[in-house]
Amino acid sequence: MAADVNAIIAALGGAGNIIEMEPCITRLRTEVRDASLVDQAALEAAGAHGLMAAGNVAQVVVGPEADTIASYIEDIIG
Repeated sequence: MAADVNAIIAALGGAGNIIEMEPCITRLRTEVRDASLVDQAALEAAGAHGLMAAGNVAQVVVGPEADTIASYIEDIIG
């Protein structure tokens, strides 16, 4: 897997900032508590291809591994 799951969690503001995550084909649709904690540069450094954010929803573009990455993140953050 090209993406660093722990770094993605940190770039989303940490486990405590993630309310919900759902994989969608090539993206991680993520609802966060505080959107100002989301770090696009850190997401890209972690292997993400980009970020689309609106309000408290961050869609992290990770490619076809979205389901696998989301599963790993869910396992880590509960």
